[in-house]
Amino acid sequence: MLHVLTHNILPVFSMLALGLVLGRFGKVSGDEARVLNRIAFLVLQPALIFKLMAGVDFAAFEFSALARYAGCQVVAFSAGYAVARHLFGREHLEAWLLAMAVVFVNSLLYIWPISFLIYGEAAALPITAIVAWDASASFAFFIITTDVMANPSAGVGAAVRRVVGNPVLIAIAVGIAVNLVHWPLPAPILTAANFIGAGAAPLTLFALGVILSGHALRPAPVVAAMAGMKLLLFPLLVWTALRWAPPPGNWQPLFVLNAAGPSGAMAFALAMLHGIRTDAIAPVIIWTSVLSLFSLAWLA
Repeated sequence: MLHVLTHNILPVFSMLALGLVLGRFGKVSGDEARVLNRIAFLVLQPALIFKLMAGVDFAAFEFSALARYAGCQVVAFSAGYAVARHLFGREHLEAWLLAMAVVFVNSLLYIWPISFLIYGEAAALPITAIVAWDASASFAFFIITTDVMANPSAGVGAAVRRVVGNPVLIAIAVGIAVNLVHWPLPAPILTAANFIGAGAAPLTLFALGVILSGHALRPAPVVAAMAGMKLLLFPLLVWTALRWAPPPGNWQPLFVLNAAGPSGAMAFALAMLHGIRTDAIAPVIIWTSVLSLFSLAWLA
C-alpha cells in the first residue's frame, strides 16, 4: 500500500498539489491557470483521448459491467441531488452540480495514469472503458442539461451545438470511427498524439490546482456530505453491483478503484461557466482529491 501511494499515486497528485501551493502563494494567477487549462482542453486532451479511442479494443469491453457502473451513477447522482437540495437547501443548479461531483470522476487525467502505472496498459482497459463512457455520454448529458436549465430561453439546440463543437467529444468520435474501420494510424500521427497527449494530465491538474487555490477549504456540512458520498457511497454501490456475476480479470477492482477516485473538475467548470456558486463544489473537489490518496492506495 505504501509503495503504491509513494510510487504511483503521489507523483500524479503532485501536479495538483503544486498548483494549489503556487496559486495560494500568488506565484501563478488564476487567469494564467485558465489559459493553461484552455490550451489543455483544446489541444492536449483531444490528442490523448483520440489515441486511446483509436487504439482500444472495444470487443474486449465488458459492457454488462459498464452498464452496472452507469446504473450506480444514476443512483448515486439521485441521492446526491436529494441530499444537497432537500437536506441542505441548496439551489437547484448548485445541487445538480454537487450531485455531478459525486459520480463524475477525474478518470482520464488522474485514475487512468495511476492505473497505467500500477497495472500496465493492457490491465487499464476497464478505466479506458469508463473514460469512453463518461467523456461521451455523461459529459454530454451534464453539459446539455446544465446549459438548458441555466439558459431556458436559449433552448436545447444551442446546448447541442456546443456539445457537437466540443474538442474532446470530436476526438472521441473520430477515434472511434478510426477504430471501427480498422484504419492503421500512420506512425507520424501516433508520434504526434503521444507527444502532445503526454502533457494533458500534468498541465490540466496543475491548472486545476491553481484555480482551486483561491477557494476556502472549510469542510462545511454540505461539503463533508458530498465528499463522503463520493468516496464511500459511490464505490460501495459499484462494488455491490459487481459483486454478483463479477466480470473477469481486473474489471471489478479497477471499476471500484475508479469509483473511489476524486471528483472531476467538470462540475466546477460548469458552475463557473453559468455563474453558479462554487463555495461548496470547489472544496468537494479538493477534499476528495486529498482523501482519495489513501483509499486509492488501499484499493490498488
